[in-house]
Amino acid sequence: MRTELHCHTTASDGLCSPAEIVRLAHLREVELLAITDHDTIAGHDEAIAAGDALGVRIIRGIEVSALSRGGEVHVLGYGVRPTDQATQAKIASLRGAREARARGILDKLAGFGIHIPFDQVRALAGDAMIGRPHVARAMAQIGAVATEQEAFDVYLGEGKPAFVPHRGLTPAQAIQLIHDAGGLAVLAHPGLYAGNLAALLDEMIPAGLDGIEAFYPLHTPEQTTQYVKIAHQHELLITGGSDFHGPRGDAELTLGTVNVPREDIAALLDKLTAY
Repeated sequence: MRTELHCHTTASDGLCSPAEIVRLAHLREVELLAITDHDTIAGHDEAIAAGDALGVRIIRGIEVSALSRGGEVHVLGYGVRPTDQATQAKIASLRGAREARARGILDKLAGFGIHIPFDQVRALAGDAMIGRPHVARAMAQIGAVATEQEAFDVYLGEGKPAFVPHRGLTPAQAIQLIHDAGGLAVLAHPGLYAGNLAALLDEMIPAGLDGIEAFYPLHTPEQTTQYVKIAHQHELLITGGSDFHGPRGDAELTLGTVNVPREDIAALLDKLTAY
């Protein structure tokens, strides 16, 4: 079974609408697709309607941003379907944290002589959650950088001069939010975490972490082997995905190209069914 368990739509910082992502998945013979937009579940209904029409099974997902002592952490949630108003309100409040972060980034850019009105970034995002790619797009529009990738390489990437960490939930709180929404919490792309991974896992596993995204395009084979071993040691689910955001050039990761072992997909689906 070809799967895609990590992708983004125009509901957050992707370039394709939820329906477009599903159509692309169908063309690439993806049978199981998780919609994991940053800090929002707004794209679920559109994706499910498209999936029903095309025979693509949709997992309701999210990628929640959190901050640990070692840096920013992303937690994937699978099967999220909040039914109580309190949990729905907590997810909705994540929008405010993202807008505050964007304003902080713009303030830092102004210190380098790059002046971008917040309304310009808001307009680029539309109804979607604001993310750094929208700031990068605005920078390219005014000629501050030649490409959006240059914006990240020089200013917006972690450790760069205009980077602002996401000041929202702790990793444990992100796990709790996903669980409150009826989902499974999986640590996204651990190879990109800048801090001490062992210390992070010591914090997240007792908090109820359900899995690790071991298969990821930017992980080395050695890292993948390490994360699979950790998952087996702690009886965690193993997932993987491309982190597809849309066509941004030759280097763009391709939807549905990350192969996750069949037994790991089965374990995830079994756990989702149990929930």
